[in-house]
Amino acid sequence: MKVFISWSGERSRRVADLLDEWIQCVLQGARPWMSSKDIDRGALWFSEIADQLADTKIGIVCLTQENKNKPWILFESGALAKGLSSSRVCTFLVDLYPSDISNPLAQFNHTMPTKEQMYSLVSTINSFLEDRILDDKVLNRVFETYWPQFESEYNQIITETVTEEIVEQRSDQSLLQEVLETVRSMDKRVRTLEVRRRMPTRTPPDENRLKELMNIEKNPLFHTKDKARISDLAALFNDINEKQAKIDSGKEES
Repeated sequence: MKVFISWSGERSRRVADLLDEWIQCVLQGARPWMSSKDIDRGALWFSEIADQLADTKIGIVCLTQENKNKPWILFESGALAKGLSSSRVCTFLVDLYPSDISNPLAQFNHTMPTKEQMYSLVSTINSFLEDRILDDKVLNRVFETYWPQFESEYNQIITETVTEEIVEQRSDQSLLQEVLETVRSMDKRVRTLEVRRRMPTRTPPDENRLKELMNIEKNPLFHTKDKARISDLAALFNDINEKQAKIDSGKEES
């Protein structure tokens, strides 16, 4: 099962290399993939990204202070989001906090380099391994074995790589605006679902009701053969209603 790892810059690349090796130690059924070139040169390999996304289940974007606003990290994140559902794409925050991330990257699931959150990440990856999935007890034991290695090497990377990027802290106004937009979006979705649930259920007319509506017994313009077709017409209404119900159900689930 392929795990797509996105990176940009020296610190991000080294963390991505660590994740590549470490994930394979913890979950042997996982197959991480990362580009061999810096993402800033990515204009030459659009098709390569598309090919790799074809059978990718999980996407991990290694974000740093230096690359969080770089065009190509945004491009590759967008490609991941388009090819996968948002629940399968996560940002790995190397030297950042969730509050440092603005849209569109803020929409993804964030992972901090803590023991608890790293276990959550490997658990998510493990859930997509299908026939190679590890039992929870086995996963926990393997994770405990390899976590000290990750923690040590990760801290070494942070020490050895110094970012020269001058980071502009997000203002309170920017954070409040993002919260407001998120709340409004959630409110809109809730209202839409409530309206759909309040809509009356359409009950198809049965054979007797059709006769009544069409005044079939008293209308001289209808012949005996028309009366015989009423049952067929009622069955047609039922069929149409069932198909519409399936369509409505699919919209509500989405």
